[in-house]
Amino acid sequence: MEIIASEFFQRALLGGFLIGITAPVMGLFLVLRRLSMIGDTLAHVSIAGVALGFLINVFPIGVGLLFAIAASFAIEKLRKAYKSYAELSIAIIMSGGVALASLFFTMGRGFNVNVSSYLFGSIYTLGNEDLLVIGIVTIIVLAAVKIHFKELFLLTFDEDAAAVNGLPVKYFNIMISILTALVISASIKIVGALLVSALLTIPAACSLIIARSFKQTIITVVLIAELAVMAGLMIAGVWNLAPGGTIVMLLIFMLILLLLAKRGFKI
Repeated sequence: MEIIASEFFQRALLGGFLIGITAPVMGLFLVLRRLSMIGDTLAHVSIAGVALGFLINVFPIGVGLLFAIAASFAIEKLRKAYKSYAELSIAIIMSGGVALASLFFTMGRGFNVNVSSYLFGSIYTLGNEDLLVIGIVTIIVLAAVKIHFKELFLLTFDEDAAAVNGLPVKYFNIMISILTALVISASIKIVGALLVSALLTIPAACSLIIARSFKQTIITVVLIAELAVMAGLMIAGVWNLAPGGTIVMLLIFMLILLLLAKRGFKI
């Protein structure tokens, strides 16, 4: 239990707590808009940016963030170009992100071990710079959601009605994409790019089972994510397990329990 009192573990708990707020909130908007795969796409593009950051010796998370934001703009442009095939934009950008990442990996074989920590998560190596980035992202996301809550609600459930009512749909679509990019870039060092979409989508899937209103769903999605993140970190720390994988498996376990409980109540 000594690990819990250590400084690096305290940083991990703080980083996990902050991401446990922002990731599920943004994930909920994506799930309700049937854009769950955007998380995976931006995560893969972020890894390409991280790899480039190591290659040019510039703050990897910062470069990954720029890549993710650029990808969010590209997705929005392609969604407009292929209105009847919106998922095509996600597939195109994801393919480009994987291709760029593979190129950067081959160009800098010496840093592949460092990049792998971003693939699978390395929350125990969070530094003060990482916590600062995560803290800033948390403030930006929460402020945006609070200020534009009514607009985001309308846009999420009926984009056409939002446009008819004069809501600047394009602006809010870009805003959601950028906020998602920020959250994913801040999250990949905690749960890893290969698992970050789970933190975006599984808490939302759990919350939709038990919540009865949109506000309840937002509160529940955060509580579920925080429970999984905090418990996952404690379990991983005590039993020397992979933190990202432990968090995701806990989320899946919680989802299964809720589904079984719902089925039992129906019977």
